Amino acid sequence: MGKIDSEKKLIELMNQYKNLVFSVCLKMTGDYFAAEDITQETFISAYQHLDKFDGTAEKAWLCRIATNKCIDYMRAAERRAIATEEDEMPQEITQERDGPLQSFVNKDVLVKFRDDCNALPEPYREVAEDYFINELTAKEIAEKRGKPLKTVQTHIYRARDMLKKTMRKEDLLA
Repeated sequence: MGKIDSEKKLIELMNQYKNLVFSVCLKMTGDYFAAEDITQETFISAYQHLDKFDGTAEKAWLCRIATNKCIDYMRAAERRAIATEEDEMPQEITQERDGPLQSFVNKDVLVKFRDDCNALPEPYREVAEDYFINELTAKEIAEKRGKPLKTVQTHIYRARDMLKKTMRKEDLLA
């Protein structure tokens, strides 16, 4: 294909499929601005490889290019990501962002959840408090209580199940 034919074909493809390619990119990345960039890269790549394209199934061809570009983008994002220590994460961001009403509701929910944990029969009460409120791992609870890890895991599972049932009943009554 000559340069003028390639440019004309690219313009046709862009006019016909730009929204489709953008929506594929947006769906895969979840980032509007990245989707815009990847959409451009898709059409640039298509232009560069028009001479190798047989002319059939343009839609599928462009969607495949877009999908591959999105996969490349996400892989590169994973490599750029830096693991953050739990200690370095800001703690009370939600309180500042959500305002005093949401902060009050969050505290009220936490108090209610703590009451629900305390209402559980033993040994689930202690395990639920340690796991859900004090945020200890099953291993830490097992060491603290001197119980086998599997037993603690079973208690956590059962406590979670009991809490779900309690909360569902309360939602139905409210």
